Amino acid sequence: MLEEFKKFISRGNVIDLAVGIIVGSAFTAIVTSLVNDVLMPPLGYVMGGIDFSDYFISLSGGDYASLAAAKDAGAATINYGLFINAVIKFFIVAWAVFILVKQVNRLHKKEAAAPVAPTKDQLLLMEIRDLLKQDRQPS
Repeated sequence: MLEEFKKFISRGNVIDLAVGIIVGSAFTAIVTSLVNDVLMPPLGYVMGGIDFSDYFISLSGGDYASLAAAKDAGAATINYGLFINAVIKFFIVAWAVFILVKQVNRLHKKEAAAPVAPTKDQLLLMEIRDLLKQDRQPS
């Protein structure tokens, strides 16, 4: 079983997958910072100083000034503002992956296949065709 695992793990696509996961997790940190630190503050400012991460519904019935206050009080909440942030992050990551895949596919365009050489049968038929054409031509 150990040999089979070594074969599996040493295949190229498994290593590529591992590298992709590591790079993806680093990319996720960048996207999280982009959304939380760059996109959401101006959007919140335009909407009157609203911070989406503080949008929530208290299921406990209490009235809380912020999500942190509700969590400190132990209230059950539906955090739809955090969900909005997660959706925005998803679309940014999806767009970046789309652009990346598009560029990689552009770089890996299939080269035009070289014309296949005719087989012996095809060569023989072409010779017969040419001889028949010569015989039909007036002399």
